[in-house]
Amino acid sequence: MTGRLVSLLLAALLLPSISLAAGKSLAPRGPVPVAGTDYELIKGGKPFAPVAGKVEVAEVFGYTCPACAKFEPMLAAWKAKLPADVKVTPVPAPFGGPWIPYARAYFAGEALGVTAHSHPRVFRALHDAGELPRNPTADELAAFYAGLGVPAARFTAAYASPAVDAQLERAREFIERSGVEGTPALVVDGKYRVRGSSYEDMLRIAEHLIARERQAR
Repeated sequence: MTGRLVSLLLAALLLPSISLAAGKSLAPRGPVPVAGTDYELIKGGKPFAPVAGKVEVAEVFGYTCPACAKFEPMLAAWKAKLPADVKVTPVPAPFGGPWIPYARAYFAGEALGVTAHSHPRVFRALHDAGELPRNPTADELAAFYAGLGVPAARFTAAYASPAVDAQLERAREFIERSGVEGTPALVVDGKYRVRGSSYEDMLRIAEHLIARERQAR
């Protein structure tokens, strides 16, 4: 009995360190980032779509943005290595012109539950395969999503819905509040706007800011 109690006590003492080790699936690389140089602190900032117990990494992007298309596979590979309590949230930027129909398309796809498949496909269709025009009509987008298995009528209804209108407005407010002026951009937990000298540097800085937020929790 005594031996069993000792074992249970030892297990209880070791549990926090085991849990902590299990959460360290992505160790921050390189030097600690410097405020004003590597990132900007967002006064009064807040996450775009907060989830209890998770650190949000919002990626502000545009489908028509060539830099975003190059960044997308890097971000996807990085996302796959993140701890379970970190959530990457795409935020399409409705800056104007062709940015708006594509932002609508993203939110319509999200409402229909198909973004895991459609998100990378839209990038490839626009920048590699030439399957989508730079400034698409709603019908052209519906036809493309129909090719992904989404009935055109369902896509069109979601695309023109008040719910998507509301999401576009939320995106505008978040982008303005966070001081984002270009894409791709990363905002960690609504508090930090990442800068960085390259895409890899942006991810490195984000890792440190994520670790800071996880430790604070």
